[in-house]
Amino acid sequence: MAPSTAELSSLTTALEDITRRVTVHAESADRGGDDEAATELFAIERALLGASRRLSRLTASLGRR
Repeated sequence: MAPSTAELSSLTTALEDITRRVTVHAESADRGGDDEAATELFAIERALLGASRRLSRLTASLGRR
């Protein structure tokens, strides 16, 4: 079954929300001096941003078909 662009768009929105939440925690850990947690959370943030970009590109590509 082919993915629906509406569902993929919804997933993109959810992923962006999760990314914002991770960013808040990463910045908090950074301010609090918890370098290990901050480093890991910022790495997770980067991975989520990459996944969000890929999902957005896929959604756009499917929408042009």
